[in-house]
Amino acid sequence: MYRSEAVRAQAPEMDPLRLGMGWRLEDLEKPQILVESTFGDSHPGSAHLLELVELARRGADEAGAKAARYFVTDICDGQAQGHDGINYSLASRDMIAGMVELHNNATPFDAGVFIASCDKGLPGMLMGIGRTNLGAVVVTGGVMEAGPGLLTLEQIGAYSAQCQRGEISREQFTYYKHNACPSCGACSFMGTAGTMQVMSEALGLALPGSALLPATCRELRDMAYRAGRQAVELARAGVTARDIVTKQSFENAIMVHAAISGSTNAILHLPAIAHEFGVRLDADDFERIHKDARYILDVRPAGRWPSEYVYYAGGVPAIMDELRNILHLDAMTVTGKTVGENLNELRVSGYYDKCGALLEKTGLSKRDIIRPYDDPIGSQGTIAILRGNLAPEGAVVKHSAVPEEMHRAVLRARPFDCEEDAIAAVLARNIQPGDAVFIRYEGPKGSGMPEMFYTTEAISSDGELGRSIALITDGRFSGASKGPVIGHVSPEAAEGGPIALVEEDDLIEIDIPARVLAIVGTQGVRRTPEEIESILLQRRTSWIPKPRRYPSGVLKIYAQHAVGPMKGGYME
Repeated sequence: MYRSEAVRAQAPEMDPLRLGMGWRLEDLEKPQILVESTFGDSHPGSAHLLELVELARRGADEAGAKAARYFVTDICDGQAQGHDGINYSLASRDMIAGMVELHNNATPFDAGVFIASCDKGLPGMLMGIGRTNLGAVVVTGGVMEAGPGLLTLEQIGAYSAQCQRGEISREQFTYYKHNACPSCGACSFMGTAGTMQVMSEALGLALPGSALLPATCRELRDMAYRAGRQAVELARAGVTARDIVTKQSFENAIMVHAAISGSTNAILHLPAIAHEFGVRLDADDFERIHKDARYILDVRPAGRWPSEYVYYAGGVPAIMDELRNILHLDAMTVTGKTVGENLNELRVSGYYDKCGALLEKTGLSKRDIIRPYDDPIGSQGTIAILRGNLAPEGAVVKHSAVPEEMHRAVLRARPFDCEEDAIAAVLARNIQPGDAVFIRYEGPKGSGMPEMFYTTEAISSDGELGRSIALITDGRFSGASKGPVIGHVSPEAAEGGPIALVEEDDLIEIDIPARVLAIVGTQGVRRTPEEIESILLQRRTSWIPKPRRYPSGVLKIYAQHAVGPMKGGYME
């Protein structure tokens, strides 16, 4: 018996209420398919999703089921940047997961199609899928096209800083702003949105070849229709998400994450998703897998090309095909087949021929975008986990985006208790080469763990500072960020972590090869480890916790229940 049938037998009002919204009598006995999406007029990644919803619903209905549309609109990190709106971003992920749980468990379904494009919508959906253990197919909403001259949105932060410094005109900056987003879809670079689209497919929950499709293409619509039909197959077979997603699935995802130089935010999202699936995943898994992983995708912000080009080069399947000797090829997927079986089928299906025809129009070769495994861009992954007396529980750096001269450095601390003060100091040129800019009290319990995007762009767009200072925070970074930035410092300042005790002119050691982040001196003078320990103990006795920034509402609830940054920032 389907789950929906069992509950229907217990709930006598179910039938009349469904008939009241236009259902037919025969619909009541069909498998019930939840079609959940982040559709809404919130941003380009969600504004176009209703068409995909209707196609998924049609696919499910034509496969003999009855689909029902539910909506949980997400917010846009880009529109939330530069003001307190960004503080709500990470918390929204957990609220989306909660709504998926509410929608499914209040009116149980037998399987679902989950449609989202962007930074918190996809992780929230994936968390909800794991929590409810519903048979599920994920449809990612694709990526927008690049603008004139391959202009993409992650360049706007740098152009904004250049405009404020007088390096480009206001008119030139306005042109860039008005042309960076020419279509719907996720931003066309490997930020958090693009990364999580790839992760959905690498985990086995999205149909092969469906991530990072151009949002305007017919293939994306075909995928939505097929997803509806496949959800019905899962319902009939009684296959749930936890039957598919295992520790091996997450290890595959991390290997792919390294290959694409994915967003550091995946270190927040994948552990949070794994937690909901009952799988243990932590920062040490990222460190272990990344340490010797190959980085092969030449896509912005670390590389040269917009992310729409990934599909032209063969998409996620082509990336996974390059990694097939290290992947768990026997991991299951929503197709009912293993990763290896899917990759083999695509080789003979004509899929790569179709991609190649599109790639030819760009004048590029596949090798320009996806490098061979034996000739990678880098061979030591892209993410490193740093530890030391400054970050006993860890911190994260995307070392592939850090200038080589900053991989080992001893810098002078310049602490700020909020991002606004830090960016003002950077733009006013009050920050000097050799400084370590600290932005603290920005972790989950401090202010919701916002992105430090505009500060990172102000630094990385400055030719001198971008190669001579570091930004260190218990907050996080946009997937578009690049440069010498270290985030997720744990424990966070709001919990009294060592980052709260840093003072002006402390000496900060960064050693990425050795995976070290430590306070090694005070007042510009090196000290022994024992002296540093004693000094920090003295400082702790006078440390006073800051009042909660949000005394009511969603962010109060989130701050009360969020775990630390390196655990995933999810709510317990």
